[in-house]
Amino acid sequence: MSIEQAEIRLPQAPATTLPPPANAAAPVKKDRSQAYARWKTLGFDFAIGAVIPVLLLVLWQWSAAQGWTNPLFLPSPEATADTFGALISSGELFHHLGISVWRALIGFLIGGSLGLLVGLLAGLSRKAEYVLDPSMQMLRMIPHLAVAPLIILWFGFGEQSKIVIIAIGAFFPLYVNTFMAIRNVDNKLFDVAKVLAFSRARLLLRLVIPAALPGILLGVRLSLALSWIGLVVAELIGSQSGIGFLINLGKQTSVTEDIYVGVLVFAIVGKLVDSLVRLLERKLLHWRESYEG
Repeated sequence: MSIEQAEIRLPQAPATTLPPPANAAAPVKKDRSQAYARWKTLGFDFAIGAVIPVLLLVLWQWSAAQGWTNPLFLPSPEATADTFGALISSGELFHHLGISVWRALIGFLIGGSLGLLVGLLAGLSRKAEYVLDPSMQMLRMIPHLAVAPLIILWFGFGEQSKIVIIAIGAFFPLYVNTFMAIRNVDNKLFDVAKVLAFSRARLLLRLVIPAALPGILLGVRLSLALSWIGLVVAELIGSQSGIGFLINLGKQTSVTEDIYVGVLVFAIVGKLVDSLVRLLERKLLHWRESYEG
């Protein structure tokens, strides 16, 4: 057999099978299932947390219907809800709430900013700590009610005195937590910064503040809470507007429902603000393995 007639069989490459096209809907379905599971968990947690308040409301309404409580001291939830709706319909509640929120926000921004700066200064410098910390620790032990008359005497009954009282309440939690958070930063991180030749500003922004952020955010939560408490003190002592004024007016006119509405508004707004800060914590601290928000 000649070469021309010989059948030359070359090895054939194995047939390659292309992978099936990626299903673009799979990641979308996975994201939706995760979002559904997350909302389901949140809904379950909310339902569990609402058991005690709902039970107390039911017992409260039932005891009021049985005539076991005096409406002058403990009005029924139904009567309180009617007053709440009337204040919303007239716009009076939103007017007072807007003024209170504005006061609390301004006081928190002033006091919280100063507390953060002084906490950073005392935390980064031993000399500053020796000069500032003893006075700060002494002043923070003075209650709002003790210092409020002096502030009103110095600043009068205007907005300045109310904002100063709120700012004092916002100052100390952020100062203490910022100071402690900086001092708890691992020394090994500073050694790494020296090796990398970080400048003072870069050391602060890239190392100290991120490492101290959990403690600082805790200070923000506590600072917002004490700002809200300081607002109550400021508006109850001397004010012509705000939720505290609404409570004080209810006391003077013996309209107990107004007092309960004011207390309820303080509780609801305080809880919403705290929940927003916790959400901010989850967004900013998701990188921490030890964090379970």
